[in-house]
This record gives sequence, C-alpha cells and structure tokens, in this order.
Amino acid sequence: MSTIEPLLLSTARVCTFDGSQPLTNASGFFFARDQRLFLVTSRHVMIDEPSQHFPDRVEIELHTDLNNLAESIGFSIPLYRNGKSLWRRATDSAGEVDVAAIEIDRDALPATTLFQPFTPDHLYLPPGGVEVGTSLLVVGFPLGFHDNLHHMPVVRQAVVASSFGLRFQGEGYFLTDARTHRGTSGAPVVMRAPGSQAALPWVLLGVHSARLDLGTRDLELDEALGLNCTWYADILLALTES
Repeated sequence: MSTIEPLLLSTARVCTFDGSQPLTNASGFFFARDQRLFLVTSRHVMIDEPSQHFPDRVEIELHTDLNNLAESIGFSIPLYRNGKSLWRRATDSAGEVDVAAIEIDRDALPATTLFQPFTPDHLYLPPGGVEVGTSLLVVGFPLGFHDNLHHMPVVRQAVVASSFGLRFQGEGYFLTDARTHRGTSGAPVVMRAPGSQAALPWVLLGVHSARLDLGTRDLELDEALGLNCTWYADILLALTES
C-alpha cells in the first residue's frame, strides 16, 4: 500500500438503495475489532424517519488491485433479514446516537480487496489530550464527489470548535469548524497521531453527522455557521461488541 495514503483506503463511498432504486450518497469507513469487520456510517444513512428514508441495502465501492487503482467493484450489503435489522444502533443518556455499524462478511469479499480499517487502538487519545483549535481531517465524499478514475475520497480540513470531551449541549458529540456538504455524513474525523509509526498513523476522534444551524438565522442576512456535529468515536466500542 506504499503507492497511496493508507488513510484514503479507510473510507468508502456509500450508496443507499430501495431494491434497485438508488436513494442517497454518503460516506463510511472500515472498523476492525478482533476478527470482525464493520462498515461505520451515520445512523440517518441507514434510516431517517423524518425524511421517509428507508433503504433496504447499501452498496460500497471496493478496490481490488493495488497496481491498478482504477479497478473497483460495487459490494452490496443488505440492511435487513427476515424483517430484522442487520445494522447496529446505539443510544446514550441523551437518546439516539447518529452512528451505525453493520458487520461485513469477510469471506464474501474478493481475496484481493484493498482497505485499511481503523481499530480500537485508533481511539486512544494523545497524552496531552485534544485542544480547541486542533487541526483535523474529514475524509469522505461531499455531494458524492470523488476521484472518478481511481475511486478515492477527498479530504477536507477542520478544527475542533468546542471543548473536546465535553458533550456539547448534553449530546454525544463535539463541534468542528469545517466546510461540509451532503454526502459527508458518516465520514471519519481524524487527527494525526504524534510520533506514530503505525500503518494508519491517525487518531479516530469521531464520525461526522451533519451541519449545525440556527433556526433563528436570517437566511438572507446571516451566513451559515459553518459548524458541524461530530459524534465521539468511542461509541464504536459499544456498537461492535460481540
């Protein structure tokens, strides 16, 4: 994997479907725990009652040839079996968490599939913690945009915009200051791991959910805040338990 940044292989474009009918585009990433592999994205990608969004499967794009990154396949993942959800959701003291995970059958993947998953080790914070203003990256597919030839995500810069570790307004997320778009939902939000020599030298801080806006904002006079909700990544430990 020396020909490409491993971080770009951690993320996959997610397309939702109702049968053969395409619905939406989003972002997701791989998370491995023990011998199991998961696709992680936002809960509202899997289901969103207010907008009547009820997909029955998602499809992700996978690379299958390290020497030819233009080579890719679509891999379909059903969301339900016998009327029961296959994807995992979580709640906390404030209610529903906007993060979901679904296990991927490793045996169903082509033997040459290229991906770089995050693991629980990527959740450990640096000794000095995470300060307000810390530089972050959001890796995803804004408006579905990506490198159409090599099927790669793009990276947007962000900074921590609220006290990290403090649940903003009592919810399980912190704020980032970044320019984001639809399609970025489910993207990993990461910071460089100081001094790390790991194959994936990043700390996984959270999962991008949505832009934060004010209902009182004058749409003609006031610009959007440019702030975003990022759910704390430690929720993945609960979502991926056996």
